[in-house]
Amino acid sequence: MGLLKRGLKCRTKNHQLGAYQVTDDAKQSARRLRLKLALEELREMKGFGTELVTLIIPPDRQISDARSMLQVEHGQAANIKSKGTKKNVQGAIESAISTLNRFKTPGDHGLAIFVGSIVIGNNKSRMVNVVVEEPPQPLLSFRYRCDSTFELSQLEDMLVDKKSYGLFVIDRAEAAYGIASGKRIHVQEQLVSNIMGKHRQGGQSAQRFERLIEEAAHNFFKRATEHASDYWLPEIENIQAIIIGGPGATKDYVVKQEYFHHEITKKIAATTFDVGYSNESGIRELVDNAGNLMQEIELDAEREVMTAFLSELIKPSPKATYGERMIQEALAAGAVDRLLISESLRKNITDLSCDTCKHTWTETVDRHESLPSCTSCDSHKVSVVDERPLIDELVGLATKSNTGVVYVSVDTEEGAQLYEGFGGLAALLRYPIM
Repeated sequence: MGLLKRGLKCRTKNHQLGAYQVTDDAKQSARRLRLKLALEELREMKGFGTELVTLIIPPDRQISDARSMLQVEHGQAANIKSKGTKKNVQGAIESAISTLNRFKTPGDHGLAIFVGSIVIGNNKSRMVNVVVEEPPQPLLSFRYRCDSTFELSQLEDMLVDKKSYGLFVIDRAEAAYGIASGKRIHVQEQLVSNIMGKHRQGGQSAQRFERLIEEAAHNFFKRATEHASDYWLPEIENIQAIIIGGPGATKDYVVKQEYFHHEITKKIAATTFDVGYSNESGIRELVDNAGNLMQEIELDAEREVMTAFLSELIKPSPKATYGERMIQEALAAGAVDRLLISESLRKNITDLSCDTCKHTWTETVDRHESLPSCTSCDSHKVSVVDERPLIDELVGLATKSNTGVVYVSVDTEEGAQLYEGFGGLAALLRYPIM
C-alpha cells in the first residue's frame, strides 16, 4: 500500500543520449503510474455492504466544506439498523475526516480518498485508507458515495489517451489498420485480398480478366477503407490525423479516389509514407516513419532510450546495467544517469515474519505471487509485517542522486523486452561499474 499513500517524486530532466535528446516529463509520468497502480488495487476491493466511502474533492472545493459534510454524514449513519454496517460506515467516515485534517487545500488537481472495510476472505475484513494526491489532471466534480465498491470513473478517465492517430497501410494484396495513442499501438484488423495475379490470356479474354482484376481490386479497396472508417468514426473527435502508408502506389490511389468516408477524408494527412509491408509490421513501420507528424505519441522516446541501453549493454565496458540488486547498488553509488522502469513492474519490498519460528526477514515479492516460505525453518506459515512498492524505493534513491526516470510501457517490442528479458528494471550509467 506504500505507493498508494506516497506520491512518486521524480525530477524532470533533459538528457543527451548518443546523438539524440530524450525529453521526459517524469513528474507527470509518475502521477499517471501512481494512479494506474492505485486503480488496479481499488478495483479489486469489495465491501460487505454499502461500507466503502469514496470522497472526491476538486481543486475549487474547500477542505472545510468536505469535512463539515462528512460530520453530517457521520451523524446520519447512526440511524443505520445493522450494528456491523453502522460501525464500519462510521469508522470509515472518521478515518476520512482524520485524513482530511492532514490537508489545508485539495491541491492544484484535487484530492481523492477511498476508505472502508474491505472483504479479505473467510468472512473477514480489514480497513483500508487510500489517498490519491496530485492526480495527473484536475478532478472535475465533488463526489461522496457509500457503496460496496469505490467510485473510480473520474480517475479512470484520466488514464484514457484521448488524442490518437489513425493508421492505415495497403497494397493490392493486403491491408491493415489501427490506432496509436500515448504509448500504445493497436492493430485492429488485417485484411487479405482475393485479387488475381498475372494471367496469360490473350485477346478478348485478356480484357475480361483485366476487368475482373480491377473489379476485385476496387472491391478490396472499398472493403478495407470501409472497415477502417467504421472503426475510427466513433472516436473521430479525438483523432488528430489519419496517416496512410504502403509499399507501392496503391496507397496514393486509394486516397486520390476518395475511398474513405468523407469525415475520415478530412483527417487524412497530406503526406503518405512508403513502408515495406501492408500488415501489422507495416503499421509499426508507419509509426516509425511518421514520427514527426505524431507529436502526442510517446513511443519514439521509449524506443530510443531502450535502443541506447541495449547498444551500451553489449560493449566491453558498458555504461548500463539491469536487475534489482545491481541497480540498487548503482543508485546508491550515484552512478545511474537514467533509470528505466517498466510500467508493468508489480513488486513489493516486503517485511516478513514466520508464524512458526518467529524469524523475520525482508524479500522482494511479486504482487501476484504467493508468499515465500520461511528462510530459517522452511515453514509456509508466513505473515506480512509491512510492504512498500519497489518502485517507491528505487525512485527515492534516484531522486537523491539526481537521476532521470523513464517509465516504459510494454506496448513496444523494446518495452516488452525490458519487462520480460530484464525483469522490468534497467539503467543507463554515468560511468561503467564493472
